[in-house]
Amino acid sequence: MAARSEIVEVAGRQVAISNADKVYFSGPGYTKRDLVMYYLAIADGAMRGAVDRPMALKRYVNGAEGEYFFQKRAPESRPAWIRTVELAFPSGRTADEVVLDDAAGLAWVANLGCLDLNPHAIRTTDMDHPDELRVDLDPMPGVPWDDIRRVAFVVREVLVDHGLVGWPKTSGSRGIHVNVRIEHRWSFDEVRRAALALAREVERRAPAISTSKWWKEERHGVFIDYNQNAKDRTVASAYSVRPVPDARVSAPVTWDELPDCELGDFTIVTVPPRFGRIGDPGEGIDAAVGSLDGLLELSARQEKAGQGDAPWPPNYAKAPGEPPRVSPSRARSAGGPGTSGGSGASGESASASGRVAGEAQAAMPTGRRISTKPLIEIARAETKEQALAAFERWKSRHASVAALLEPTDILVDGMRGRYKLWYRIRVNLEHVPEADRPPQEPRDSDYDPWAGMTDPRR
Repeated sequence: MAARSEIVEVAGRQVAISNADKVYFSGPGYTKRDLVMYYLAIADGAMRGAVDRPMALKRYVNGAEGEYFFQKRAPESRPAWIRTVELAFPSGRTADEVVLDDAAGLAWVANLGCLDLNPHAIRTTDMDHPDELRVDLDPMPGVPWDDIRRVAFVVREVLVDHGLVGWPKTSGSRGIHVNVRIEHRWSFDEVRRAALALAREVERRAPAISTSKWWKEERHGVFIDYNQNAKDRTVASAYSVRPVPDARVSAPVTWDELPDCELGDFTIVTVPPRFGRIGDPGEGIDAAVGSLDGLLELSARQEKAGQGDAPWPPNYAKAPGEPPRVSPSRARSAGGPGTSGGSGASGESASASGRVAGEAQAAMPTGRRISTKPLIEIARAETKEQALAAFERWKSRHASVAALLEPTDILVDGMRGRYKLWYRIRVNLEHVPEADRPPQEPRDSDYDPWAGMTDPRR
């Protein structure tokens, strides 16, 4: 039987929904049509976070359980009313990205399989100065939801103390986002610097449950990801549907609601009636535009006290004053045994690892590595499922060791490849007695995301 398609009338335009009955969430059975209808039901709220912003298309063409890919360039086959704008990336390359202007555009990107919306923190009227500071609270494995909420309220305190208003929303995955509207005055580097100052101040006020440390092996509790404010980074915007089994939504909430809400409260079924009943809790965000002067003054005080820049994502040019771009487990010294641990933060590419290795080699002529954490690498795989399967095989071979691991000892990294993420799993053996630690073995799965490329640094 042929796949069913249909046309919906939106904002005076006709939008085709191809293969409307295709199941996107197999558990509850939600279809592509359900996804489109969800976005139309909450369009006013979703457009508040996405309108007039260049957007990377994160496409799940086989549904939430399938692999996805990022499409930065707007599809050549698109309606004449879909606007695009040229965006320059840190690499120096450019792309014409999609810009949403109305609910018809929202339905169109949903039909492409975009579960979540990934707009940049800029408007097309000023591509060099963000109008939003984004606070991404990313919990380490095993961190309770109550701790994430507690960190969010510390974020609120720091923002208020520096003259800013934060608008919280659930991430729809595991954490919380707090968005802050700011004046079009500061560069991406300055906004990131303000976000780093905020992260460090939150860590200072709540050191037991929060961290600003970039390298995963050094983190605990809730990581405040300041690098989400670097140019070309995107975060799922308000009302985005996330690829989790129950179709959860990144839902704006009030600060009064936050202590009692749960991530599972917000799905594509529950959010539309909530939206119809109470409206959009984030409706006032565009009227609450603030200044970064206070956070930048805080940054200056931190720098004067000895806290310089922090690591950038690996695909960015080395910044003046940035510390060595190499994880502690790969720090090189003039002696000691080698490890094959791999470097730390989510999103790091193999080519970047090679680059930082070269930087460290220049400083440390012997090139030998001393680990500050006893890391071993288990797998590199094309999919998360393949990586986790390799980890299960490793655990079966080392059952006594696996029993000693804590949740934060298992580092699952989504790494940016050419078009999509690939996955790496490492294990921190610091909670295993030294005599019982297994050595680094050949990786159970050894996927190479750069195979076939003439210049792997690209």
